Amino acid sequence: MRRTVQFQPPGQEQPERAERSEQQGRDRHPEPLRTEFAFELPRGYVDDSGAVHRSGVMRLATARDELVPLRDDRVRENSAYLSVVLISRVVTRIGTIDDIHPGIIEDLFASDLAFLQDFYRRINAEGHTRAAVTCPSCQEEFAVDLAGGRLGES
Repeated sequence: MRRTVQFQPPGQEQPERAERSEQQGRDRHPEPLRTEFAFELPRGYVDDSGAVHRSGVMRLATARDELVPLRDDRVRENSAYLSVVLISRVVTRIGTIDDIHPGIIEDLFASDLAFLQDFYRRINAEGHTRAAVTCPSCQEEFAVDLAGGRLGES
């Protein structure tokens, strides 16, 4: 069986081969890993002076972030407290507050805690903050960014 190979001088690649090589070049340089994600709380954290803090930042969780809370006595006594400790470890800022601890997370409204739990799951399990939704009126499907601005905006 004979095989024929066609030789192209350097710099004169065939168009489809050039496109393939360009695509391979892009594949070698993937998008950098994103480790921090901004969010807007649905209600907001109300501090001692009455100021409302809604915008914040959550970082990706490490294995340690998921293991250390299991040794916490509050979690041992009440397993539901796990999410409070875990969220407090990965949220790095809410408004102007950057000392996030379980006490801060405890004082969030329930809807904000539920939002942060879902946000945590999305960025750590799925790697993004987008969600597929369907318009109830026209049935059109589209994606929204859950980290986005105010409620109802995409």
